[in-house]
Amino acid sequence: MTTIPLNDLQRMYAAYADRLDQAALDVLRSGWWLNGPRNKEFCEAFAGYLGVSHFVGLANGTDALEIVLRVLLERGRRAGDRVSVAPEVVTVANAGGYTSTACYLTGCMPVYADIEQESQLLSIPSAVAALSDRTAAVVATHLYGGLIDVPALRQAMNDAGYTHVPILEDCAQAHGLKGCGAQAGAFGDISTFSFYPTKNLGALGDGGGVATNDAELAASVRRLQQYGWGDKYRIVAAGGRNSRLDELQAAFLSVFLPDLDAANARRLAILNAYGKAAPAGLHVVRSPNGAVAHLAVVLTDHREPLRDHLKAHGVATDIHYPVLDCDQPGWADRPKRIGPSGLEVSRLSVNKILTLPCFPTMTEEEVARVCHALSTFALR
Repeated sequence: MTTIPLNDLQRMYAAYADRLDQAALDVLRSGWWLNGPRNKEFCEAFAGYLGVSHFVGLANGTDALEIVLRVLLERGRRAGDRVSVAPEVVTVANAGGYTSTACYLTGCMPVYADIEQESQLLSIPSAVAALSDRTAAVVATHLYGGLIDVPALRQAMNDAGYTHVPILEDCAQAHGLKGCGAQAGAFGDISTFSFYPTKNLGALGDGGGVATNDAELAASVRRLQQYGWGDKYRIVAAGGRNSRLDELQAAFLSVFLPDLDAANARRLAILNAYGKAAPAGLHVVRSPNGAVAHLAVVLTDHREPLRDHLKAHGVATDIHYPVLDCDQPGWADRPKRIGPSGLEVSRLSVNKILTLPCFPTMTEEEVARVCHALSTFALR
């Protein structure tokens, strides 16, 4: 019995081989491999798809988070906000450490809010409770491809007196995610994306970017992505780096983008099938506001027995993510704060989550096998 993998990128290549090969050949023959027409074409197309005015391609999603935090910090300083000393960023602890990494790279202190049980997404009341006069930003991570109600978050922050605090949408797992009247990446002040190969819109290597409707923020991101240059070789902004989406990856992404909605629909169909097959007591994680099923995650009080059962049926599993950011041993001595509402749901959930295979090129037979394995699991 062959094992159903968590993902299989070879199948993705096989489905698009002719177009990907031609795209690569066109780039190689052009002699223009960085900052060229393919980057411009993709960034304009993706901005149009998202419904935003600007999209800046970067080397990866973590660079995007770091650069955006630097840009927001600088804007806050210019505006005279009270976040120049020990700035804080409100985020969640269950999203794999990427925002926390960006916080530590930029001198910010992560402040961890709790999550909602059903969706595993940021709890709006918990996030608002964690705000302070040192808050530089709130990061809304659309984890697992589930949508946070960002307009509701914005309204709750405004009602609490924090109209000046920007919202950064982390859309690394949310390409094409729609709901609440718009698309993920178009709600907040600014948003970040990753194009890591397993993402809903993934490259054949690393890639990332930043989306915004704010021309000034976009210009600041463009400066910091290339050393802080104003003009060539003239640095006008501190905190810059070399972070570019190369022409090959932009060309590959342009091949995949037209089929993103169809790929997301397939992911959702798989998630729906799992939801129907899951026995009572096994919850399939999903946002009520919208989903694109980047990952199919279930909550169970019997994780290890379920993993063993699925393995016996030839189904691969994983855990996204097994350690909360606030408990990472490498950050034990780094500054952090738990919001006043605590992390009760986060701490309960981290021992219950389990990821199942969910990718667009899964066969119907594979989906049926996973569903059968789920339906025959006897809860103890």
